[in-house]
Amino acid sequence: MWKDIGGNAFLVVAVLVFVAVLLLLEALYLIWKSYKGPEAKKLEKRLQALSASHDATAQAQLLKERMLSEVPAFQRLLFSIPRAHSLDKFILQSGLNWTVSKLLLSCAGFGVIGLVLMTGVARQPILMSAAAAAALAALPLLYLQHKRSGRLDKLERQLPDALDLVTRALRSGHSFASGLQMIGEEMAEPIANEFRIVSDEVNFGVSLQQALTNLSERVPLTDLRYFVVAVLVQRDSGGNLTEVLGNLSRLVRERLKLYGKVRVLSSEGRLSAWIVGSMPFALAGVMNLVNPSFMSPLWKDPIGIAIIKYMLILMAFGVLILRKIIKIRV
Repeated sequence: MWKDIGGNAFLVVAVLVFVAVLLLLEALYLIWKSYKGPEAKKLEKRLQALSASHDATAQAQLLKERMLSEVPAFQRLLFSIPRAHSLDKFILQSGLNWTVSKLLLSCAGFGVIGLVLMTGVARQPILMSAAAAAALAALPLLYLQHKRSGRLDKLERQLPDALDLVTRALRSGHSFASGLQMIGEEMAEPIANEFRIVSDEVNFGVSLQQALTNLSERVPLTDLRYFVVAVLVQRDSGGNLTEVLGNLSRLVRERLKLYGKVRVLSSEGRLSAWIVGSMPFALAGVMNLVNPSFMSPLWKDPIGIAIIKYMLILMAFGVLILRKIIKIRV
């Protein structure tokens, strides 16, 4: 009998321990979800993105304090640097969840790695090592520029549909603020997030003029600034906003169509630039595979190494010139 009671007590304790551990894991998961889950990150990103401009009014100052670094001392140091805020705005426009300190530390880390590799492994002079370190340190900035350009291009393509949505909302009797909210709810990212921020700022007490100004600073697109100017002028002087937005949407679409035609006509030049830029490296690789002894003096002989250095510098200038030629603004 005592053995049965002891066995049952052990079974009850084991079940209770299992339930307690299960509830503990569930509680930990809920805590993680409330602070680090997808919805929490989305809410945190929307609140951080409300710091787009340098508005110093009392109603907007509460919303516009972006964190430049997770380290308090580094945060104070970055706040004292004027260019840090411009760099933070650049990160915000790219859509990446980075801080200024993370970007600067990434650049410094790549630069140190490049310097160590060139001086310690490749045994290159200090000038070449510094040039290679600077090139590697610029990689995070180039990636940031690439993400920013892609996001702004996508925003520009989405803008005509957003203007049409606001126009239809106004024609059906909705207010302009409701039209902005519809863009944030019904359209895809990234333009939906930008207009949700505008709607949130208005709901938090920021004037519509300041909210639209913040939008034009977060998204430095000429077409979007035309939209902001048209809305602000119509609010001051009156007029048919529906007709103005319809004409602006048609103008943006025609400009994008013209830009597409220009890209098609200039595709031959871009392809030629890629071929001309990659041909020396491809030929060098093929010749090294076919006849290694013929190519070995280029990286073993001091004269060959000097030739490669000057060749790479001249090729870099050539790439910049070709990029300038094929880049056509519409």
